[in-house]
Amino acid sequence: QVQLVESGGGLVQPGGSLRLSCVASGSIFSIYTMAWFRQVPGKERELAAAIRGGGNTNYADSVKGRFTISRDNAKNTVYLQMNSLNPEDTALYYCRMNVMTTARTLFESWGQGTQVTVSS
Repeated sequence: QVQLVESGGGLVQPGGSLRLSCVASGSIFSIYTMAWFRQVPGKERELAAAIRGGGNTNYADSVKGRFTISRDNAKNTVYLQMNSLNPEDTALYYCRMNVMTTARTLFESWGQGTQVTVSS
């Protein structure tokens, strides 16, 4: 009922920036928390940043001061602005949204992921 599509990943040099986007579509009534996770092979998926419906945010210590999460409720979209990227940020980035559908059911929806590679 709800699909998430990420975009904006790619190859960037250390110190560079990228902006990820994730758009939700389908039978959406409301979206609560939106979040970005990341995962590298052999490791567990970890939370990078989250933003609640009221706008409160939280970040992993490893990205604080470099990443900024934001949302556009009118567009059902969440963004992740990533600055001062370093090779340790290389990962597959996933967005997740907690969505109330028009049928008033609550879903936790995940995107397919977008690859971010930081390398010279």
